[in-house]
Amino acid sequence: MLRANPLVVSGVIGDVLDPFTKSVDFDVVYNNNVQVYNGCGLRPSQIVNQPRVDIAGDDFRTFYTLVMVDPDAPTPSNPNLREYLHWLVTDIPATTEATFGNEIVSYERPQPSLGIHRYIFVLFRQLDREVVNAPDIIDSREIFNTRDFARFHGLNLPVAAVYFNCNREGGTGGRHL
Repeated sequence: MLRANPLVVSGVIGDVLDPFTKSVDFDVVYNNNVQVYNGCGLRPSQIVNQPRVDIAGDDFRTFYTLVMVDPDAPTPSNPNLREYLHWLVTDIPATTEATFGNEIVSYERPQPSLGIHRYIFVLFRQLDREVVNAPDIIDSREIFNTRDFARFHGLNLPVAAVYFNCNREGGTGGRHL
C-alpha cells in the first residue's frame, strides 16, 4: 500500500516547497533527545534552544544550506507574514552538523500566539561553497520566500525537509485553517 507523503498532506509541499525527491538524510534533535519527525507536536518550552541538525552525505566536499521557516505567521488563518524565517545556515559540510556551517540568520525560537503553526526545516545541496552571499540574503525575517531564495542562489530543489507542529504552551485545538 502506498503511503501519503506527510509533506504533501500538511501543505508544506504547495505552501512552501515544490515537489522533490529526498536524496539526503538529516536529523533534527532538540535538547539531545527530542527527535523532529514529520507532523510531530512540540511545545515552545521544548524548542527554546537551537536544535542539533546532523547531515548525512557521502562526500565531505559537498555543502548544504539549511532554512527553517514558519509559513503560518502570524496565524494559520491569516499567514500574511508567510514565510517567517527562523534560522539560516549555509556552507554546512556533508557528514557534519549545522554548527560547522556559516550561520547567516541566528536561530529564533518559535513562539506561536494563535493556532497550530508548522515549522519547516529545508535542506538544499549547494553547487559550491559560499554560493549564498550574506548581504544578498534578507532585509527582514518576515515575508521570506524559500522558493525565491533557492532560485536566487542556484540551489535547485530541496534534498530533504522535515516539519513539526507547535502551538502556544497552553494551547489546544486544530490547525485553524
